Amino acid sequence: MSDTCGHSKGHLIFSYGTLKRGFPNYNLMQSLIDDNDAVFMGAHVTRNSYPLVCGPNGIPYLINLPGSGHRVTGELYSVSTRGLARVDELEGTIAGHYERLPIQIENQVDLVEAEAYYAHSSFGEELWERNGREGLSEYTEREASGFVRREDRSKDRTFLDEVRFFLSSSSSSAPK
Repeated sequence: MSDTCGHSKGHLIFSYGTLKRGFPNYNLMQSLIDDNDAVFMGAHVTRNSYPLVCGPNGIPYLINLPGSGHRVTGELYSVSTRGLARVDELEGTIAGHYERLPIQIENQVDLVEAEAYYAHSSFGEELWERNGREGLSEYTEREASGFVRREDRSKDRTFLDEVRFFLSSSSSSAPK
């Protein structure tokens, strides 16, 4: 089992959503790469199935319910401690938006112990239920077209207010 793939910056992060190349928040990863705080390690897939759903503002969430959903496709990055702090800030780990937890991923050669950003446990399972227990195997351009950038979101609600509102709304309006 590999945990470095030969280019370790210290922290292996599995990105499945907006931080992937070509997606709305990739500019952060590109900045980390430019500053020598991250290295792209290639495409990977989760070893186990997990729910991947879109929530309010088209934000993707991986939910820590191994065995549910699908094997999820994403990208592996090796990130420095300084870079990790910037990703944690974007993902709102201190504010209770996401939790960075271990995950096993693989490519055609290696099984890798990495970390991923999961929906916070205070709402993750409810988000899975709200989406009809139907998830994605990959966050694609189709899902990204519904993503609302932070600066374009409602100023009247916090991130967690948006999650609570989404969870309390009718599932018939859930994003597909």
